[in-house]
Formats: sequence, structure tokens, C-alpha cells
Amino acid sequence: MKRRQFLATAGVGAAASTIAAPAIAQSAPEIQWRCASSFPKSLDTIFGAAETVAKMVSEATDGKFQIRVFAGGEIVPGLQVLDAVQNGTVQCGHTVSYYYVGKDATLGFDASMPFGLNARQQMAWMTHGGGLELMREVFKNYNIVQFPAGNTGTQMGGWFRKEIKTVDDLKGLKFRIGGYAGKVISKLGVVPQQIAGGDIYPSLEKGTIDAAEWVGPYDDEKLGFNKVAKYYYYPGWWEGGPQVSLLVNQGEYEKLPKAYKSILDQACAYANTSMLGKYDVQNMDALKRLVGAGTQLKPFPRDVMQACYQAAFDTYEEEAKTNERFKKVYEAWRKFRDEEYLWFRVAEYSFDQFVYSAPPPKKS
Repeated sequence: MKRRQFLATAGVGAAASTIAAPAIAQSAPEIQWRCASSFPKSLDTIFGAAETVAKMVSEATDGKFQIRVFAGGEIVPGLQVLDAVQNGTVQCGHTVSYYYVGKDATLGFDASMPFGLNARQQMAWMTHGGGLELMREVFKNYNIVQFPAGNTGTQMGGWFRKEIKTVDDLKGLKFRIGGYAGKVISKLGVVPQQIAGGDIYPSLEKGTIDAAEWVGPYDDEKLGFNKVAKYYYYPGWWEGGPQVSLLVNQGEYEKLPKAYKSILDQACAYANTSMLGKYDVQNMDALKRLVGAGTQLKPFPRDVMQACYQAAFDTYEEEAKTNERFKKVYEAWRKFRDEEYLWFRVAEYSFDQFVYSAPPPKKS
């Protein structure tokens, strides 16, 4: 949805009649929220999605609904956003739900799970596949209403100080990796580390960790990872289409007028697609610059990918045996994933496979 269309739609009826004006004024109170982000301001695309939501909400309410966005660490550390929203320290937060799988592995489905859905499939699951309803049921346990509000697209596999040639090269590797993937890859001997974005560079520089993944070329270049590790692997199999969410305190959300709820929902939906489009444009040039500066771009070996794939689904089955909440969401997610893969193989994959491997067309 274009911003002009959004603003026009949100404002429909504002001047429909002078008779309605008093009622409209009464239903449009002045509200000020604080939003805690998990991300530093320097990462303008992922941090900027929350600013996009705030800007659109303000414009659509003629400045009456204000959301002020704070970077990770300004109010609470980047990995404590869910807690801050849950206990009411802030009214909302912009974060990635897999940061909190230590509370419940089920939260990972709100973001991305290893060998799961790509960005389009994640969006389809959330909007029309039952995912949003399932995840909102989970978030009720944390006094939170969640909104999809960003997606990075498939991420890179990360920066490594040494080459990864076989599965044995993973053993003992101290790897900054987000979400449920840490539990998966630990089966192969990796020592997973969950570190907020702003703290990754010094950890990699000092050798506290041996490797690190974040998002992709645009953000990774900004954070300077290429200066402390030269091998850049792909793909990030644990993040095929990671969703970033706006978490809203349940009580604060229920206080909103119906119109404000609708505006917030539409603003998040716009930010969700806008972030993805922006990364797809920015990553192209960033990757060229990184490779031109000496970064060695490498795919994960096939046997490493296969071992990780098997470990992922072994881990899911183990989790489902002891976590009923996880089992409920996993079974629905797995069914949706398998059916989506059938469809994508027919049209999307066959198209992509041909055009990405085809030689440039001859000039007539």
C-alpha cells in the first residue's frame, strides 16, 4: 500500500459532516507511547521500520497518537524488549521474537525457524495461513499483542575467521547466532552465543567468538564485520524469511480507540513490506563493495547443509514431545510449510532456477 493511499484511507470520513465532528474528536484522544527497539540507530533499515510505524501513525491521527522510538540500550538492553513490554516499562517494542526462545521455543515461529519459510511464505502464513492467530494466542501468555512489522528476506550465513569445509569444522566453534538455530547447531558441536547487534563487532574482534551472523551485506558492512573476518558464508538456513514484530502491551492496546487500532495495524503492514523491499535494493550494492574489498564469499558445503537440516527436524520432534504449546504451532506450521513448498516448486522455483542460471540474452 502506498503511503498516500494509506493516509487517505485512514482519513476517510474526517470531514464527512459537521454533525459527526464532536464524536470523532471524542474518539481521537492524545496518546503517547514509548517503543523500545532491539536495534541500534545506525542500522537505519531494521531500526527504521519502527520509525516508519511511528511516522505513519502520527500522520494518520493528525499527531494525536505519538510513538517515540528508542534504540537498543536506551531504555532496556536489546534482548530484553519483550520483558519491557510485558511488564509495562514501555507500551510497545520492535524486536525479533526468536530472541526469546529461552522463555519458550514456540516464540521462534513468530520470526523464523531453521529450514522454514521464506519471506513471502512467512507473510502468507501470517496473513492467510493461520499463523497470526496461533502466535497471538501464544503471546497472550506474555500480556502482548504482536504485529508483523518487518522482514529482512533470506539472510546470510555469517562471518567466519576460518573456512568451513566439513561438518567437523563446526565442532567447538563459538558462533553468534540468533534464535532457535543455536539449539539446532549445538547438536553439531557449535557453541552458540546470543549477542545483541551492537555488541557483535567487539566480540568478534577480541576473539570472544569465532564467527557471527547478523542480517546481510548492507547491515553487516555497516557493522564492519568484514574488517575482523574474511569468509562470508551463505545462505543463513536458519532465517529464510525472518519477521520483525511490533510487540504491544495488551492492556495499552485495549485502551486504544478502534480507529487507532486499525491505523496501527495498517502502519505495521506497510513497514513489513517496506523493510523487505529496502533490503533487497540495498544488499545488491553492499555485497559488491564487500567482495571488491576482499571478502571471500562462500556457500556452505552441501554435507554441512544436510547435517544441519537433519539436526533441525530432529530438534523439532524432540521439542514437540515435551512442549505442548510448541507442538500445536509446529504441526500447523509444518503442514503449511510442506504445502507451500509444493506450490513454490511448480512456479517460483522453476522460474528462478532458469533465469538465474540463463546466460544474458543476445542483442538483436
